[in-house]
Amino acid sequence: MEFSFDYQPGRIRYGPGCASTIEDVLGTLGVENALVVTGRTVGETAAVMDPVRAGAGGRLAGTFAETTPDKELSTALRGADRLAETDADALLAVGGGSSLDVAKTIAAVAGSQRSDEEILEAFEETGAVPLGDGELPPVCVVPTTLAGGDLSMVAGITTRRDGLVRGGIYDARLMPEALWYDPELFRTTPEDVLRASAMNGFDKAIETAYAATSTPISDGTAVRAIRRLSRGLPALGAGERDQATMRDVVVGTILAQYGCSRADGLTLSLIHAFGHGIARGYEIQQGGAHGIIAPHALAYLFGETDGARGLLAEGFGVEADSPEAAARAVIEGVERVRDGLGLPTRLREIDDMSESDLPAIAADVHGDGFMSYCPAGLDPTVEDTEAVLREAW
Repeated sequence: MEFSFDYQPGRIRYGPGCASTIEDVLGTLGVENALVVTGRTVGETAAVMDPVRAGAGGRLAGTFAETTPDKELSTALRGADRLAETDADALLAVGGGSSLDVAKTIAAVAGSQRSDEEILEAFEETGAVPLGDGELPPVCVVPTTLAGGDLSMVAGITTRRDGLVRGGIYDARLMPEALWYDPELFRTTPEDVLRASAMNGFDKAIETAYAATSTPISDGTAVRAIRRLSRGLPALGAGERDQATMRDVVVGTILAQYGCSRADGLTLSLIHAFGHGIARGYEIQQGGAHGIIAPHALAYLFGETDGARGLLAEGFGVEADSPEAAARAVIEGVERVRDGLGLPTRLREIDDMSESDLPAIAADVHGDGFMSYCPAGLDPTVEDTEAVLREAW
């Protein structure tokens, strides 16, 4: 067996109070002044921002608290202006995936050497933020949700100037150079946000096992992630936030995304493509979309290919006596996690979605870039994706 694993994550710190080391780590990275990038709610949450500011000490240039779930390119352009105004030489994203994606986009804009209008026009034409050839300001992260997009060189972004355009960036220079996972800060996140984000992170471990780009290294972290998350997430959904539960869900999320985003490709595929198609334009968080579609997507996957079902069953602690039993055990395990988190189970529960939308969603899913990482033997058609959506309706 041959494989490659070109993965260079930033420095990872985990533990209660680990945010107290921010200043020291920034110093070792050569950062003088970092601009905090966050949303208004997190920016006004003293239980999060006080430890971050105290931990960063004299290495904070200011705060840009304007990120939103829409992740608009215009927000990143304003953030790049703020970066220049404060003379900051790094970005410190605090909060969820929106803040992290905007911070990465700010870094890309800062290094693009193009005007705002040129960047907007290029994005509207290609769906990509143009990147310069030089160094980008380093991005560092203090996560507070469990979506698992932290150890990644990918950022999603949108613009609505002349109609909705979705796109993003994929570049090794955007991999965060330092990350602080403090379970005390995760406890400050509203319960519904934390539960929904958790399903997104959990499915990264599921997909890593069967992706075309899987490796024995990523198999090991994925199985360990499933073991921790299948235990910790239902406890989290039941309202537990004790030390053991938070360790399981935070460490499990770190493991779930470790090796997912590499220079030689991603390990996200079928479920995430469906999640994008369902969540885009509808009133549901991506984690909620994953909860609905994952069991049905897996049933389709296992009907077409092995889908690493034995490895996934191992993650759930199941010794199945046949391939069919292993597939059932995996789907049931995913359903237990979803139901334990209290997430929706049918597409018809999404208030602003109608059954007549399914063909358009299917076309969107089929065209998603993550589909290229589906395992060998799985080549979904638009009709296949629509059939899965109808099973989930």
